[in-house]
Amino acid sequence: KLTEEDAAALLVEVAILKELRHAHIIRLYDFFEEPVNYYLVMEKMTGGELFDRVVAKAYYNEKEARDTCQIILEAVGYCHRHDIAHRDLKPENLLLVSDDNDSAVKIADFGFAKKVLKPKSLSTQCGTPGYVAPEILEGTPYDTKADMWSVGVILYILLGGYPPFIENNQRELFRKIRRGDFEFHDEYWGAISADAKGLISSLLTVDPTKRLDAKQALRSPWMVEDDTTLANHD
Repeated sequence: KLTEEDAAALLVEVAILKELRHAHIIRLYDFFEEPVNYYLVMEKMTGGELFDRVVAKAYYNEKEARDTCQIILEAVGYCHRHDIAHRDLKPENLLLVSDDNDSAVKIADFGFAKKVLKPKSLSTQCGTPGYVAPEILEGTPYDTKADMWSVGVILYILLGGYPPFIENNQRELFRKIRRGDFEFHDEYWGAISADAKGLISSLLTVDPTKRLDAKQALRSPWMVEDDTTLANHD
């Protein structure tokens, strides 16, 4: 049932996955093309989605959130160094290898991934509404920095427990995203460290030229804070 366009998109996804070899990116082991079927031999992931695991925890602190964020930033940074934009980073695409390991997180679903051959060279409007960067919604040319906005949304949810941009009406949701209109509500964010909020704000920056890249985000104060201090923030 695949159209020619779908088949071409699948082959692009396969080509990108073949190029990526990182501990925190889902692995494509092999690919077979037959007259009727395509076969993708993928790494087996039995641990479910990362966010389901977080919700199931009775206890969760900033050190655990930071460690998860570090994994995501390192994997996203690896993609960007290889000139690949994922373009659909969201909780559902962060998977766990097994039930008994909380840190074996891998980025999955490269269906929207695209090679970025030069800055601001992408134009397709794609992604998932609550996670999509303002420049994509504006229809202006964009690049890997769009992924960094999505990382900011994911980190906001990891720490706050709810998304930064929520609206029943999609037009209003997109308006809020384009304005970068979010806040840290005191009742949920009062106990969370200022450095964590600072990192989120530096990622949820409407102007992509002022938004942190993965390397800068990994060097931010919250990311390099010592374990004990962060473990004390529930």
